[in-house]
Amino acid sequence: MKVLIVEDALSLATVYGHHLSKAGMDTAHVETGKEALAKLRKGGFSVVILDLQLPDMNGLEVLNTIREEQLPVTVVVVTSSGSIKVAVEAMQAGAYDFLVKPVAEERLITTAKNALERETLTEVVAEVQKNSISGKTQNGFVGSSLAMTAVYRMIESVARSNAAVFITGESGTGKEVCAEAIHKSSPRSKRPFVPLNCAAIPKDLIESEIFGHVKGAFTGATSDRDGAASRADGGTLFLDEICELELSLQAKLLRFLQSSTVQKVGSDTLKKADVRIVCATNRDPLEEVEAGRFREDLYYRLHVLPISLPPLRARGADILELARYFLSKFAKEEGKSFDGFSVEAEEVLLAHPWPGNVREMQNAIRNLVVLNEGPTIEVDMLGGLQMRKPAGSQLNPVQARPAESILRPTEPSEGGWPRLTLSLGQPFEVLERQIIEATIDACGGSLPKTARTLQVSPSTLYRKKEVWAAEEGDGPKD
Repeated sequence: MKVLIVEDALSLATVYGHHLSKAGMDTAHVETGKEALAKLRKGGFSVVILDLQLPDMNGLEVLNTIREEQLPVTVVVVTSSGSIKVAVEAMQAGAYDFLVKPVAEERLITTAKNALERETLTEVVAEVQKNSISGKTQNGFVGSSLAMTAVYRMIESVARSNAAVFITGESGTGKEVCAEAIHKSSPRSKRPFVPLNCAAIPKDLIESEIFGHVKGAFTGATSDRDGAASRADGGTLFLDEICELELSLQAKLLRFLQSSTVQKVGSDTLKKADVRIVCATNRDPLEEVEAGRFREDLYYRLHVLPISLPPLRARGADILELARYFLSKFAKEEGKSFDGFSVEAEEVLLAHPWPGNVREMQNAIRNLVVLNEGPTIEVDMLGGLQMRKPAGSQLNPVQARPAESILRPTEPSEGGWPRLTLSLGQPFEVLERQIIEATIDACGGSLPKTARTLQVSPSTLYRKKEVWAAEEGDGPKD
């Protein structure tokens, strides 16, 4: 990976090149913005060390062009002024970090290495997202966030196996969709997929529903009937809300898993059944085991390949992607002409905690389409959304943590924006985060508004929030 030094002062460029070469980096040098853009368009560079005062154009013009043309490089700007105004302008234009002249050797090398690592990470993430599902349904899923990309990867991996899969996640996150996606991607895809909701069947009938019964086994059993396990022979049996099973039935399910044989209610005959088990619950299965409500031996038999589905509030930009998908789908079904959401309506969708997850959104968008006319969903149409926070959950990760914990606010500035005191001598990455989080806080937690204020893409802010949460280890739990 190569570093391009854009500096019209040959003496400084020579010093920068010497320091970076000594640190094992390959460098090249140009003196003007025009030369820099020409080289960057040809490719081959990962990092640019860019002086802001060039003989033919301002360095910020180069930054803007890099951003507009989406040239795949990470930019570090060099300025003779360490003012916050210059730092903010550089950040708005897409700079990763900044250096103040005179640049110390250690600071230059550290910043360049960090920029190289950042560009490598950006390329990896871009490749992952390029190969993930985005904008279209894939076995029922919509969304391209990193959280969902991990789920897609897990589905691809476990589909090839015959081992039991245990799916966890809040109600409405798509556990049955996940189970069916596993089945459709597996070698069993041409055989039956049989779903059974253990919470929706009366307790005195659940055994019969799973294993079947013979005529006369109980009152109302007027004929022999195959259960879900037999119907799923050669395919996949999906047991939703598995933690709702009574302990006595859990023992029979364990015996079935160990022997791969089905015994109908009222029969002494055993019948072989080749079934792949996928189960799901919206509870914490280990808590159920510790409370004595779920057999430990059954838990370990089922919990071979775990998949955890993230709640919708933890999926960032997927909220809008899903909303647009459902809007298009239901508008077509209802014969309505909707083409999207207003910016204010999108802010409401992003701020809503979605306690019912994707199922809640599906119902909400259908309601909007049926009760309103297009072409745009406006904020006053969203009155049906209850802006409440579900018990024991976090709001979606786009909401900023209080800026007071990292910044020192002072009196309001002109235009109503608060003034902020930042401590220099920190890496630009730290200053960038402080400025972004303070702006999010000043915008009431709205990322679309923050993006407009800072003149950056909302997706850039979502990615930064995800990276910060991952670094702290306190990101959304799947």
